[in-house]
Amino acid sequence: MTLPNAPPDIKALAKELRAGHRAALARAITLIESRRSDHQAASRDLVQALLPDTGKAVRVGITGSPGVGKSTTIDALGMFLIERGHKVAVLAVDPSSARTGGSILADKTRMARLSASDHAYIRPSPASGTLGGVAAKTREAMLLCEAAGFDVVLVETVGIGQSETAVCDMTDFFLALMLPGAGDELQGIKKGLVELADMIAVNKADGDNLKRANQAAADYRSALHILNPRSEHWHPPVETYSALTGNGIAKLWQKILDHRTAMNAAGDFAKRRREQQVKWMWSMLEQRMLARLRTEPSTRGRVRKIESEVADGRITPSLAAEQIAEMLK
Repeated sequence: MTLPNAPPDIKALAKELRAGHRAALARAITLIESRRSDHQAASRDLVQALLPDTGKAVRVGITGSPGVGKSTTIDALGMFLIERGHKVAVLAVDPSSARTGGSILADKTRMARLSASDHAYIRPSPASGTLGGVAAKTREAMLLCEAAGFDVVLVETVGIGQSETAVCDMTDFFLALMLPGAGDELQGIKKGLVELADMIAVNKADGDNLKRANQAAADYRSALHILNPRSEHWHPPVETYSALTGNGIAKLWQKILDHRTAMNAAGDFAKRRREQQVKWMWSMLEQRMLARLRTEPSTRGRVRKIESEVADGRITPSLAAEQIAEMLK
């Protein structure tokens, strides 16, 4: 979707978005993804205006290795929630989307029911190619979805590595999906990922896989005993389910609600939300500073010259960083 040359009427756009108009939500997200300076200024005004209408949704981050069934799981969970009166938004954090086009676009075919529902909204990550930029835009898109009346936001990380931390930092509950037959895979799972997870869910617990799924769940439970949970008030459970048949989906959602209740009772929920806001501020600041250095005529040429000197080995990276930092004063 393209934007008009002139920035949109923010008050009118905010009003339409609060009324739940899908076209307005699409335009608003396109606005925050725009790199034009006037559009960026307008998007900041829009998000600020809508801030009182945000924060009430359940924010769930979902990760898992390729083939684990993230898209099928999101489709099954999303339809389960819609059938119970919820409105579901699905967003993606994919720093590789500049090269791949954002796999969630292809995954829409595996979210067939959800993508056809008027009570769901699916949006791929912007193809900015940098994790910080994608994560910042996804955070803002999440707020816009909440203002538009979506009370559950599912954030899928289709990248690897730090994208998992980024999604964890913008959601209330982080769900790690695993495959049956943990055995050898248990040795290879990233300790950092498991420590981030608020729940581990083993998919494909159906048919001939049922026994293997139960064994994998037992192995993961044993592994979690030697790791420190994110909160002393919540010990991550390990569950089995089948995205194909829908068995266990209700149990996954109940655990998410149980976690929210426990975190609220302990005061950890509000604390985590406050910490997320501060992390978001620093992330946005870093992006703004980098953009300024790379795009402003007064600094762009000097930065490129310093880059060349570092590449040629004429100055050290630490001295180069100091010289670039001086430009920000």
